Amino acid sequence: QVQLVESGGGVVQDGGSLRLSCAASGLALDNSAIGWFRQAPGKEREGISAISSEGGGSAIVYADSVKGRFTISRDNAKNTVYLQMSNLKAEDTAVYYCAADPNYWGLNQLYHYWGQGTQVSVSS
Repeated sequence: QVQLVESGGGVVQDGGSLRLSCAASGLALDNSAIGWFRQAPGKEREGISAISSEGGGSAIVYADSVKGRFTISRDNAKNTVYLQMSNLKAEDTAVYYCAADPNYWGLNQLYHYWGQGTQVSVSS
């Protein structure tokens, strides 16, 4: 059974940083693409970053809204993917989800496996 567990969310002041983790069990993340998504109150869930499998060259993509501020990375030894978030703004407040798929890679919500989400709140 595949399980993705996000952690690292919390409350941070405007301009601060957080690092989110997505730990997987039952699935080797180096053979999977991983996406990070977020859903703000009253808004649709949006894809913000993704990293392809190692076989896919570990290609990385960012949404324009986070480019230059967020960094996605993978630690194969820990079977964990991270999202380092810097220069956080109030509009980054959302529930953040990670998702994994052995085939699909990108910012669309086509991933097969999803975590439960972690709340990030940015106060001004």
